[in-house]
Amino acid sequence: MSDVMELLRRRRSIRTFTPEKVDPATVELLIEAALRAPSSRGNTPWEFVVVDDEELLSGLSRSKEHGPAFLKNAPLAIVVCADSDRSDVWVEDCAIASIIVQLTALSLGLGSCWVQIRKRRHDGGKSAEEYVRELLGLPEQIKVEAIIGIGHPGETKSPVPAGDLQYEKVKYNRWS
Repeated sequence: MSDVMELLRRRRSIRTFTPEKVDPATVELLIEAALRAPSSRGNTPWEFVVVDDEELLSGLSRSKEHGPAFLKNAPLAIVVCADSDRSDVWVEDCAIASIIVQLTALSLGLGSCWVQIRKRRHDGGKSAEEYVRELLGLPEQIKVEAIIGIGHPGETKSPVPAGDLQYEKVKYNRWS
């Protein structure tokens, strides 16, 4: 069986991490993986902000109303952004880069979880993207897709059983 299939079978969203920091050499491997992500027409519109500062991680944990609180205790986050002037499919390119980061993290013994930022609210008057842009000092043309929280897993989750996969969502050749 391929290593990729094994990773896909084991991949789960991990939101609890040990206090152990992510080794700098491991962070460099995660960055390399992100930079090797494919992009439409090779435009590489993605940009990455690697965050290990506790105060900024705490700020990111308040980026939207529901879901990001676990980032406060994550030792590392990668904010996946894009220069929207470089590509009209930056969203797709960022999604590809994000899952490559997550699978690479798993292959290195780390856990991770995606926090959707694009099209999410921070509070009644501000979007999550605006909040993250201000927190990290991002230029206006840089759009924020997601934040990937990463660390040494503080929880264990079993793989999704093959019998729970939704094969009814697969069609061959035509819809019906």
